Amino acid sequence: MGMGRRESERQGTFWVATADTPQGPRHVFYEKLNSILAEASFDAWIEELCEPFYAETGRRGIPPGVFFRMLYIGYFEGIDSQRGIAWRCEDSMSLKRFLGYEPFDETPDHSSLSRIRGRLPWEVFEAVHRFVLEVLHEHNLLDGTSVGVDSTVLEANAAMKSIVRKDSGEDWEAYVTRLAEEDGVQIKSKADLIRYDKDRNKRGKKKVSNNEWESPSDPDARIARMKDGRTHMAYKAEHVIDLATEAIIEAEVYHANEADTATLVPSLQQAQTHLDKSTGLLCDIKKVVADTGYHAAKTLKDCRDALGIRSKTYIPEPQRKSEWDWSKRTNAERRAVTNNRHRTERDYGKRLQKRRSEVVERSFAHTCETGGGRRTWLRGIDDVRKRHLMTATAHNLGLVLRKLLGSGKVRQFAAMWSRVFAAVNARPDLIRTLHHLTTACSRLASPIRQNSPPPRPDRLNKNPTTETPIFNGLLELLRPIGTNG
Repeated sequence: MGMGRRESERQGTFWVATADTPQGPRHVFYEKLNSILAEASFDAWIEELCEPFYAETGRRGIPPGVFFRMLYIGYFEGIDSQRGIAWRCEDSMSLKRFLGYEPFDETPDHSSLSRIRGRLPWEVFEAVHRFVLEVLHEHNLLDGTSVGVDSTVLEANAAMKSIVRKDSGEDWEAYVTRLAEEDGVQIKSKADLIRYDKDRNKRGKKKVSNNEWESPSDPDARIARMKDGRTHMAYKAEHVIDLATEAIIEAEVYHANEADTATLVPSLQQAQTHLDKSTGLLCDIKKVVADTGYHAAKTLKDCRDALGIRSKTYIPEPQRKSEWDWSKRTNAERRAVTNNRHRTERDYGKRLQKRRSEVVERSFAHTCETGGGRRTWLRGIDDVRKRHLMTATAHNLGLVLRKLLGSGKVRQFAAMWSRVFAAVNARPDLIRTLHHLTTACSRLASPIRQNSPPPRPDRLNKNPTTETPIFNGLLELLRPIGTNG
């Protein structure tokens, strides 16, 4: 056989039959996700919801169901940018099938995602989140009695080098140069400026405050310290997690300089609203578990006032240098602090704290680390809120998939079945053993089947992997698992 050579220039095909186009393998994970959405009539519901925000005439735009599916792909594939999502959908045939496109169709561009996100208001994204909570409730994956609350920082699409002063509009270089002139220090080069700035840092005079500085590219971003210790422009994401099922009931984004004690009650109220509308007033938040950063006398009292008298808080009290001065506090605040202290010191309260640390941190690992949510490429708190809420919604869909398939992420799903295939390849006798078991079950069940003849004896000794319909269906189901399209 002669060696083939790759042509540098090739004439394009003038006409290709649809039947001749490559279809690509079906991805079991996304096919199951599509079946879950179809069973809940997601596309018809979201199109009816979004219809008032589109014109009645003109060219047809991208279906809303495709838009939200692409955001879900960003979570399941771990892609943080819209450009990456658009490229991945265009590159993968299995994802095209998941979106409802043919192999020769073009998928939406990243600019289309931006326009649709700006067209749809925040209420639509909240409605989609509640719709998925209803799906969780139907699969018995939503309890809502005990919730854990915690927050993390999201890196904003703004750089510290570009911040300017709010009063004068000076950038950092002009500001430091002016300070050097006031101190009588001559700045002749860039190196002198850096040396003077480092000297200010050693003397403890180098401070950056959100009250004096802002980012011109993203005014909503705030200066904050990241998890790795770096100072960066950031947002704060706060999750309210169902401790029983690990479902994200509420995922809100605040300014990074807002204290945890100020955002706890609004997040809990919004979470209770989601539960009321998605479960039909069947779930009430009765236990709130948080870390020491949420402890404050007024916050504990407000939690009881907002959630009702049956609600209980389990928030550890931080170490204080002095005792409480109850003369400056109300009786309700003192009673809330005392009762909360007694609950957290019990064994049950310690078990709840351990559960909160496990579940809430895991939600941040899924959404921010492996779900592409730690670094946002959007600007403005409204757009960041929409994208992060849809990441949390995709996480909730992953809980349903984990219940049905055993895994809530694409890569974990492929890795799980890779281990199964490796175990089967190491023990070929397992296939034949399973074949005999399925054959015996079929023979036992055959008398109660209508119009179903018993298995033929001449087929019992043949290769089970090629002759048994059960194994043929199993192999058809598992064949595309190792690929992502």
